Amino acid sequence: MNPFPAFLKLAGRRVLVVGGGRVAASKLAGLIESGARIAVVAPEIAGECQLAGVELLRRPFQPQDLEGCWFAVAAATPEVNREVAAAAETRHLFVNAVDDAETASAWLGGVVRRGGVTIAISTGGRAPALAGLLREALENLLPPELGEWMATADRLRARWRSERLPMERRRPLLLQALDALYEPRKVA
Repeated sequence: MNPFPAFLKLAGRRVLVVGGGRVAASKLAGLIESGARIAVVAPEIAGECQLAGVELLRRPFQPQDLEGCWFAVAAATPEVNREVAAAAETRHLFVNAVDDAETASAWLGGVVRRGGVTIAISTGGRAPALAGLLREALENLLPPELGEWMATADRLRARWRSERLPMERRRPLLLQALDALYEPRKVA
């Protein structure tokens, strides 16, 4: 079974992180960057999880903690992670069960963000270390001027949409515009 890749718009939406240790803390930066409203629930919560804007619930997970959530990360013991996944399943809610691909209904991958472009790599939860290595390799391959590429593509897309240019004609034109970024600048 191949996973369906997607990027979630979590800004302003509630996300539950179950677990209060180092692994749970490692998931918080990306969630904060996404603009999610984050709650962490665990009997003990490490200092790394105690971040501005993160709601802390110092107690064991309860299924009703998932009410109003759009996404959940289970980063606790395998038993608790399975409990979270079961409760999430009944609510039709995706859950990333850390280091348990079988229990998870969503897998987080290696992520590269540069110049307005986000690239995610997944191994379907089977080899997270490999996803990390691939992420590092891609970071080294991406051109430093990727932000300029993005600005060009964004500007042209707006123009092409207003001109109602068909989608199939846009890609070749974008490639020409990106190639032009590398042409020697004419000195007047």
